[in-house]
Amino acid sequence: MHAELRDLGVHCARKRVVRLMQALGLRVCLQPHHIHTTQRQPGAQVAQNLLNREFGASDPNCKWVVDITSIWTAEGWLYLAVVLDLCSRMIVGWSMASTYDETLVEAALRMALARRTPQKNLLHHSDQGSEYTSQAYLGLLEQLGIQVSMSRVANCYDNAAMESFFSTLKKECVYRIHLQSRQQARQVIFEYIEGYYNRVRRHSTLGYLSPWEFEHRLI
Repeated sequence: MHAELRDLGVHCARKRVVRLMQALGLRVCLQPHHIHTTQRQPGAQVAQNLLNREFGASDPNCKWVVDITSIWTAEGWLYLAVVLDLCSRMIVGWSMASTYDETLVEAALRMALARRTPQKNLLHHSDQGSEYTSQAYLGLLEQLGIQVSMSRVANCYDNAAMESFFSTLKKECVYRIHLQSRQQARQVIFEYIEGYYNRVRRHSTLGYLSPWEFEHRLI
């Protein structure tokens, strides 16, 4: 809130913003704590954790983290696969479907590849879920010359940046609406990611800039 007022030309101390918010009954929404675990499929081909919880990057398109989350609607589950750039926290690829498999995660990856120009030896970090350890998906990464990194089993902190995004998405968007259908969920999530999260939402890790503004200043 203080950063937003500052950019609007309103000069005031951070403590005054806190006092005014308290007087108006406004408060920050606390981010819920979720721990998700992934069971590795027997015989799955897994990779070392090359990312090693280093969630920063000096340039775009050199470190991408990926994952899947589920969104409940009155029609049933909708699954969202996401590709996030660790330099700017930009969501560079995403895909949604009523079922989840390697097709879902491949669609998100192909969107990211179509929109960006990955650097040589791009690092791709995921969990050890069956979608990301399938022969088809790993074969695609190998074909593209992409380095593969994977979290350890049952350790959500190895992919904390993605867990943080999913928590933010649900807190700021999904949990505020009673989603009647998968189509409604698709529209709401699309508008949140492309219209708000990437272009408007401020990130403390980016000096309170949006991902779009942060990348624009790197050019």
